[in-house]
Amino acid sequence: MELGLLYEFEAPQPWEQPHPWGQRNAERKSYHDAIEQIVLADRKGFHTAWCVEHHFREGRSHMPCSEAVLGALSQITRDIRLGFGVTLLPHEFIHPARVAEKVATVDVLSKGRVEWGIGRSTPMEQIAFGVDIPRSKEKMVAAARTIAGMWREEYYEEDSEFLKFPARMITPKPWQDPHPPCWMAASSLESARMAGENGLGLLCFSIMQPLSKMAEIVGIYREAAARAVPLTGVSTNRIGSYTLVHCAKSRGDFERNKLWESMWWWYTTVAAFLLKWEFAHLPKEAQDKAFPLLKKQADGDFDITKFDEEDMVIVGTPEECLAKFLKYEEVGVDQVLCYVNFGHLTHESVLESISLLGDYVIPELKKAGAARIARSLEASLALPAG
Repeated sequence: MELGLLYEFEAPQPWEQPHPWGQRNAERKSYHDAIEQIVLADRKGFHTAWCVEHHFREGRSHMPCSEAVLGALSQITRDIRLGFGVTLLPHEFIHPARVAEKVATVDVLSKGRVEWGIGRSTPMEQIAFGVDIPRSKEKMVAAARTIAGMWREEYYEEDSEFLKFPARMITPKPWQDPHPPCWMAASSLESARMAGENGLGLLCFSIMQPLSKMAEIVGIYREAAARAVPLTGVSTNRIGSYTLVHCAKSRGDFERNKLWESMWWWYTTVAAFLLKWEFAHLPKEAQDKAFPLLKKQADGDFDITKFDEEDMVIVGTPEECLAKFLKYEEVGVDQVLCYVNFGHLTHESVLESISLLGDYVIPELKKAGAARIARSLEASLALPAG
């Protein structure tokens, strides 16, 4: 199993100064600290740095322009792959040609290190861009098919329900042939099945659910992937799951590193955001079910240690983190996207966490994988011919 990183470039409130300089200074620090952390992760053997695309996310995600960040990273990193996690594809967000251009450009700059994720976001962002929400899933699929065609063909044209596009040469073409691996963000069993049926890698999360639920998602995805008709012509049968991750030499360092404070901030902020911006767009039945849980979480009425005990997050010493990662591997996760820079964690503690994961955990995961492959080969050689 591989370890990747997920970055949102947070600017947690309260800021040290009133607007505008409180926001500006928080964002400047977030961008520069995150870049330094990802460069270190490249040296420490992390597989992919995934950068989100979000708009208008107060405090939690101040990165709407991931192509610029990934383009910069392409020039100051060597091995780490660069993930669009994800590009928002319904046509109202952006013309498919622009997605084809920006993803391919980063692939060329990085000499073929791009992973391409697709998604459709949530009503908060969709409404601001005028997205046709009931048809957003259809449009996302159609746009992905269009983008793959733009990369494949010398001149691409389309006359469809969602796009009228005259014959044009899309430049540049991706470094990878025929194009970077394609993944889809999914937050439900239905979406996981859809990703599998279309031959797309699955990007999901464990932050809000136990590993038993993750195992159910993995099973549904794998079953669907077995009968996949690849949407883009390329099959990416892999699962990436993101969660909060913090590794320290001792659990005694957690308080100094502001870990519990940061986890508390993350969970309460997510709940408050959902109540403020997303809750009204849920069906009545979903509102009735979600409100008690979200209100309780937004008010901080929960035991933060439960998320650790139930492995929804991965925090601990290198040995403890390794044991938790292996549990993720057991349920079928191919890559854990480590969300290492969240809340009020100090920059120094994040750098230490990345170093500990790279120096101890990643080599041990590789050893475990090699041993498992060896056992599998031995078992297959021991089978009688027939």
